[in-house]
Amino acid sequence: MKKIAVFSLVVLVLSCAGKQDLSPSETAKIVAESFYHGDKATLKKYTTESGYANLSSIQEMFAEDKNSESDFKVVDKQREGEITWIKYSTSYDPKPGIFKLVKEDDLWKVTHNEPQDRGPF
Repeated sequence: MKKIAVFSLVVLVLSCAGKQDLSPSETAKIVAESFYHGDKATLKKYTTESGYANLSSIQEMFAEDKNSESDFKVVDKQREGEITWIKYSTSYDPKPGIFKLVKEDDLWKVTHNEPQDRGPF
């Protein structure tokens, strides 16, 4: 009986430790908060290579207190095939921001908006 309980506990821990299937909105919130709080490791995990390069290069100009609340809200969301656009607001910036997200390695990740990207907003 004791072995079954230990085995069940191990299976439960392993199943919870698997990949989280976050929505584009949840990913956008994580990226916005890690950007403003200076959390480069989290920012890198939830962005593409080009997205990370773009955001990390300007991250220090927008640093906020790590204990501050972002008050992240999705203003609008549009899906265009394999791309999802999230328009969001935070307490850190009076102007709404826009993230372009793509699926990479079965995770939604924020990527770099190219100048030719028109997006729906």
